[in-house]
Amino acid sequence: MNGWYESLHSGKGPCCDGSDAQRVDDADWDTKDGHYRVRLEGEWVDVPDEAVVTGPNRAGRTMVWPYYLNGHPRPRCFMPGSMG
Repeated sequence: MNGWYESLHSGKGPCCDGSDAQRVDDADWDTKDGHYRVRLEGEWVDVPDEAVVTGPNRAGRTMVWPYYLNGHPRPRCFMPGSMG
């Protein structure tokens, strides 16, 4: 699946490979007012629409590719899985 991971992009650019991704448990992501949010390092962070990776999730689990801005995690890419 390495080729698939390397092909993933969001509106913020390439997500990189699967080694950069963090798996997100169902309790650590949800939707609010029609937008995703994710808990990164104990902090709830809104996922910008342009960071959402569209298309089928071949891994099946929710993943986020974080970066840091002023010491706080932000989602560069976010791929929702199926809750439950």
